[in-house]
Amino acid sequence: MKARYFALILAPLFSTAALAAGYTGPGAQSVTTVAAAKDAADDTPVVLQGYVTKKINNDDKYEFKDNTGTITVEIDDEDLPPTPFNDKTKVKLTGEVEKHLMSREVDVDIVEIIN
Repeated sequence: MKARYFALILAPLFSTAALAAGYTGPGAQSVTTVAAAKDAADDTPVVLQGYVTKKINNDDKYEFKDNTGTITVEIDDEDLPPTPFNDKTKVKLTGEVEKHLMSREVDVDIVEIIN
């Protein structure tokens, strides 16, 4: 009887572990350059390394640059790192592509400073 309850308790743990792995097939790879992000589909995962070069207006939008070009990125205040950084600080941005009618930008979820 106890073994049956034990099996019922463990079954959901193993099933959610398999689901947590996520999709790894075609199209699941993250975009890693600005040039690729400019051509990517909406909601494509992005991991970029480069420099936030300037703030655009008084919005949460910034210009980001790597060795393939520049793109607008949106970084909410709560997603900024606790350590101040400037245009000479190399950063790693993790987020997804937002496709608009005439442009694309990256909605950033995580900002990491690279030493």
